[in-house]
Amino acid sequence: MLPKPLVAASFEPLVLALLGRGETYGYEIIQRIQELSDGRIVYSANRLYPLLHDLENRNLVSATWHHDGPGPGRKYYRLTKKGAQAMAQAKRDWLDVHGLLARLWGPDVSLAT
Repeated sequence: MLPKPLVAASFEPLVLALLGRGETYGYEIIQRIQELSDGRIVYSANRLYPLLHDLENRNLVSATWHHDGPGPGRKYYRLTKKGAQAMAQAKRDWLDVHGLLARLWGPDVSLAT
């Protein structure tokens, strides 16, 4: 597992990046992040849904209900134009931090110190 502050700071950019790949629902977001991080990042629904509601309130995502069979259906989220712009800005910001760390660590970025 990664340190909690790093996981917390990366939460919104990761969700925006996943939604940038296409419309999806909450549980799938949690699963994809866990899969893509090889289990090193795990978010709970208790953390994800408040973020999704906040992103909706900020007009970064929109949501629609899909009823694909029995049961209550699923709420699918997708980026808005404003959300795509926020994702692009988050990408620039994280790449800036990555670039600075790469310069500080030097050309040998192996995990050995």
